[in-house]
Amino acid sequence: MTKEMLEKYDANGNGVIDQDELALIELDRARREMEDADAHRDQQRAMVWWVLVGMLGYPLFVVGASLLGLDKAADILGSMATIYFPATSLILGAFFGASAYQAKKKAE
Repeated sequence: MTKEMLEKYDANGNGVIDQDELALIELDRARREMEDADAHRDQQRAMVWWVLVGMLGYPLFVVGASLLGLDKAADILGSMATIYFPATSLILGAFFGASAYQAKKKAE
């Protein structure tokens, strides 16, 4: 244990980490794990929203390009859809799959 950690967790200043102070260390570790899990859920939620916005917005770009008379752009965007939708779905699926695998591995 480093000197900085000893100073941080040695509440009574006797130079020894006793059971009460070990409980504080465990409580701090649990708090950090909860914060990390919360940040992970926030990241997943944001990723899902951005994929949803992209998947719903993509057809609007095609329609918008067509309405603006950019027929060549609308054709290009339309032909890219066959790659765009599966790619974004696979990225999202891989992220959630890796998260589920890590959670299962941690639970074992």
